[in-house]
Amino acid sequence: MVNPSTPDAGTVAPRNILFLGGTGVISAAAAERAVALGHRLTILNRGRSTGPVPEGAETLTADVRDASAVRDALGGRDFDAVADFITYTPDHAKASLDLFTGRTGQYVFISSASAYQKPPTRLPIRESTPLKNPFWQYSRDKIACEELFYQAYREQDFPLTVVRPSHTYDRTKIAMVGGWTDLHRMRAGLPVMVHGDGTSLWTLTHSMDFAKAFVGLLGLPQAVGESYTITSDEYLPWNQIYRLFARAAGVADPELVHVASETIAAHSPELGPNLLGDRSHSVVFDNTKIKSLVPGYCATIPFADGAREIVDWHDANPGLQVVDREFMDLSDRLTGWARRGA
Repeated sequence: MVNPSTPDAGTVAPRNILFLGGTGVISAAAAERAVALGHRLTILNRGRSTGPVPEGAETLTADVRDASAVRDALGGRDFDAVADFITYTPDHAKASLDLFTGRTGQYVFISSASAYQKPPTRLPIRESTPLKNPFWQYSRDKIACEELFYQAYREQDFPLTVVRPSHTYDRTKIAMVGGWTDLHRMRAGLPVMVHGDGTSLWTLTHSMDFAKAFVGLLGLPQAVGESYTITSDEYLPWNQIYRLFARAAGVADPELVHVASETIAAHSPELGPNLLGDRSHSVVFDNTKIKSLVPGYCATIPFADGAREIVDWHDANPGLQVVDREFMDLSDRLTGWARRGA
């Protein structure tokens, strides 16, 4: 596999960058990329994560929800760019505005592509697509955060850039609804529940691909005031995504049983908002805008390779192979019901 963390964009002027977070799926890959390109990276978090921090990055320990602790940790420092991976609610956004106004040349808020109109009225989805999600509170909160940040940009010249990733993964994240439990069911010869009819289109982006575009926009003044979608250009039907996992797991012919998303949501309040507010809708994204800002950006890791990476990682780490008994029971009930109704 290509190593996307290798610098490939020519000489990049080092920038002074702060990550709020820095050890999640998206942020860890972006941190690795930033250090590889020679940027001076500081990561601020609570220090509780076991995720990797790239060699060469500075770490500061403070709870970002504790404004006094953050101010003490940062002192009088300012930054070319601050990347905020951990703001989820309007209250978080208000606190971030208080903390970072006047401290950075660019503030990058990581929103979500789930904020785009659901169901979409036209494809592909672009930055001009309306923001509206009546199904998922997470998405509505991200929209509310964007509105607060944009108000600050308009009224106070707050140097905002918004980034909207869609489903971004690394080797630790299984994209199927049931996670490892679905892989377990495939290998055990049990039916696997697929939402809808399995033909809706979905976009999966490797975190290393995302990082190439994301780090490329940090510190660019022309990105201020703008929003950017960052995804792969590959889109696949859910049936194929499940079969790619099956092939990676050594299962030649998995039994995929289709269950309406609304039915799953009715039986599982935990799964419902994400299904109805995101996964059940076809999403195809236009990445023209980010490509115009970051020349040469292209997602190069196909999900066929990503699925093998994910399965190999879990096979090498038996402690991660946790079977969710509640999801097993849900799958048994709903696949049985679907079979009887077929």
